[in-house]
Amino acid sequence: MKSTLKLALRNLLRYQRRTLLTALLIMLGVVALLLFVAAAGSFKQTMVGSITDSMLGHLQVHRKGYTASMDNLPLTMSLQPRAVGLIDEALKTDPAVLAYSKRVKLGAMFSNFTENSSIRLNGVEADAEDAAVPALRQRISDGNKTGPLVEPGKVLVPALLARGMKVKVGDSVVLVATNASGSVNGKTFVVGGILEGITGPGGRDGYIDIKDARELLRMDKEEVMEVAVRLKNIDNLPAAQKRLTAALDTIRNKEDKPATELHTWAELSPFANIVKMIDMMTFFIRIMLVAIVLVSVMNVMLMAVYERIREIGTLAAMGTQPRKLMAIFLSEGLLLGLAGALAGVALSYAVVAALNVWPVVFNFGREQITLHPALSPFEVMGVLGLAVLVSGLASLQPAWRAALMDPIQALRHV
Repeated sequence: MKSTLKLALRNLLRYQRRTLLTALLIMLGVVALLLFVAAAGSFKQTMVGSITDSMLGHLQVHRKGYTASMDNLPLTMSLQPRAVGLIDEALKTDPAVLAYSKRVKLGAMFSNFTENSSIRLNGVEADAEDAAVPALRQRISDGNKTGPLVEPGKVLVPALLARGMKVKVGDSVVLVATNASGSVNGKTFVVGGILEGITGPGGRDGYIDIKDARELLRMDKEEVMEVAVRLKNIDNLPAAQKRLTAALDTIRNKEDKPATELHTWAELSPFANIVKMIDMMTFFIRIMLVAIVLVSVMNVMLMAVYERIREIGTLAAMGTQPRKLMAIFLSEGLLLGLAGALAGVALSYAVVAALNVWPVVFNFGREQITLHPALSPFEVMGVLGLAVLVSGLASLQPAWRAALMDPIQALRHV
């Protein structure tokens, strides 16, 4: 085996220009794939983190059927105190859960005493919301960013509404809401902060204290519409979802049917479709890499067989076994693929390091995205293995052709 590899390496070095050009093609294919995977992965991680860490959480618990009419913020489909208590128990005992926040969601009329507009509100407990969506306070563009997230009597107003209604931090405003029975109630609040908007559902919601929300809706019980859950590691999402679904299925309504439903962030956010598109693009770029390596190596190996027909005939006439001839050409293809792939991996790491020193910044909707690409060892080894495997496969046909060559006919070749 060692002698076969030495002979294959010597043959590749005999045709340095052709070997170099082919290795460069393989290298470019590997670099294109790894850089795309690194950049796309960074974009996905940034956007998913932005959505889950500042709005949705990783999971959400609702009353059965609530999400079907979520856009209307139905007040008649809240989770009752008994169900909330059982949800508390399930979340506290699950090892994957880091924090969770109970929310009262409602629609209200927002007035600055001269103009009126509508607003979507989340009534939350400040500490719990801070733990469940820690990036929410980073969206506060004006106001106290170090104190409690939201205080009783104060409201965090979306920036778009604040600009339209010409309100600023410290201004008094009135929120008017209609409760589940149709009764109207109003309450005066002070603007405690301005929230920058973000892409996705809930990206333009306002926030008030949960007790203020219940007072505004005249709730006499501690009902909630939503429980946002944050996990210790988002990679554990599938397993945690399975466990929590089983635990929450034990919460039954009067008809002995499940009273709650559990959804992941991907089921609640349209960005999940963009994630699927990125994954599909990655798949097609992998196919391009396979095509580049396959065509390049096969072309080189076919030319090597054609140019070395008399050499192959001489080796066969000297008693070299067909399998030995096949092993030589197969080894050449594998070495070619390995050399190109290793060079591609090295160049990819260099480019990724440069992109982290001089990061790429661009606008995505109303947000500014900064990419911090990274290459996982698993992805690198996968691409490296793919390049070598395809190189070997591309060498099979030329190697087989060389192995089956008639020595007499080969020696006569001019």
